Amino acid sequence: MFTAAVVTVSDRCFRGERPDGAGPAAAEMLEKAGYRVVETVLVPDEEERIRAALVRLADERDAALIVTSGGTGFSPRDVTPEATLAVCRRLTPGIPEAMRAASLAITPRAMLSRAAAGIRGRSLIVNLPGSPKAVRENLAAVLPALEHGLEMLRGGEADCAAGT
Repeated sequence: MFTAAVVTVSDRCFRGERPDGAGPAAAEMLEKAGYRVVETVLVPDEEERIRAALVRLADERDAALIVTSGGTGFSPRDVTPEATLAVCRRLTPGIPEAMRAASLAITPRAMLSRAAAGIRGRSLIVNLPGSPKAVRENLAAVLPALEHGLEMLRGGEADCAAGT
């Protein structure tokens, strides 16, 4: 069993103006796939706050998989990919490429996604869109392959330590 964390990036959810549906959708899918979700976080669309959450979850919580939802579009405040790329040492471009390819079968707007993915230390960080429906579709496209990647990243050992 690998650990996972979910970061929802949304100004409106952070201010309490609308409920977060995307983060819980991601957490539910991860739990059903056998991940132990150790933390969910809600942050505004601010690059520094997103970076801080990702660094803390990777470095202090040692989450094997960190998924974000939201902030991957064209809006001036959509900065999740920039925050992700700023904290990752290695990129994993095949993951967002696979998500876009799967999503293109559903909507031509999938090509507008700027989602990124990368590795920080022993953690894989993957950006997902902000809607619950798109979170489910994108995560379903890559979730089956992520376990193998995490096994390689973590030296073949699932992360079951009680403190993570």
